[in-house]
Amino acid sequence: MERQAVSTRFRSLRSTRGLRRAFTLIEVMIVILIVLALGGLVAWNLMGTKEEADVNLAKIQMDQIGEALKQFRFRHNRWPTDAEGIAVLWDKEKMTEENDLKTWKKLLEKPVPKDKWGNEWGYRQVSEHGDESQFDLWSYGPDRQEGTDDDIVSWETETDSGTTADSGSSSSSSSGSGSGGGN
Repeated sequence: MERQAVSTRFRSLRSTRGLRRAFTLIEVMIVILIVLALGGLVAWNLMGTKEEADVNLAKIQMDQIGEALKQFRFRHNRWPTDAEGIAVLWDKEKMTEENDLKTWKKLLEKPVPKDKWGNEWGYRQVSEHGDESQFDLWSYGPDRQEGTDDDIVSWETETDSGTTADSGSSSSSSSGSGSGGGN
């Protein structure tokens, strides 16, 4: 009889411990909500990082195009014409000057006709934003709208902090034209 009492008492302790180890539905739901909230915060922060990375990538591409344009000028003693555009940096058939065909060299290995957001790069042979001996190069930026603050341009803008922009360098534009950038 003593054995039965000990056995029953042991079983009731075991079943009580088993219940204490299990989670209630409320506890499980609270944990799920916490995990979802943390996941949402991480996703929110990553989205801002991706947008910033896209802008930085466009600035790097603009710098590469600017450097290729400088090499073109060194080689041909002129900037590409508006008709040739930046495509002449990778496509010999875009060259309009017969004399320059002999000395043409591919200056960009991979064609970059469009920016990160699918817009064609803007190019102008004679800058309308400062030194006319330089070029204008621009992207309308993530919103794809001309003349907005997110435009990426190669000329100095009102939002620049007094430093001059080098050819092909980029900054946000607050100018109304949104078309052009370079040196």
